[in-house]
Amino acid sequence: MTADTGHQPTDAVLRFQTAFDARDIDGVMAAMTEDCVFDDTTPPDGVRHVGSGPVRTAWERLFHASPDGVFDTEEMVEAADRVVVFWRYTWGDGHVRGIDVFTVRNGLVSEKRAYVKG
Repeated sequence: MTADTGHQPTDAVLRFQTAFDARDIDGVMAAMTEDCVFDDTTPPDGVRHVGSGPVRTAWERLFHASPDGVFDTEEMVEAADRVVVFWRYTWGDGHVRGIDVFTVRNGLVSEKRAYVKG
């Protein structure tokens, strides 16, 4: 549990994931801090999006590019203000596996760093 809010970091990540699964960009952004950071999995080293505007744009692009994509959580591990999510992303007849490392601050996701096997 984080000392400053009384919230479990996993609660913040679950709010984020629920909105993400619904493709509710407003809900996703409401689950994140204004100064949020998203490191995506674009090869070879990913792209870093900083701030709510660029992060929102990254989600819009992802949802538009992969309208049938689905993330399935395989495992979730909490460690202090971090949550690690092991996932499988499926689209059409393909899939990939990876992890996200979330940082939570004041009950909101402040950082989502994504890594993919490949």
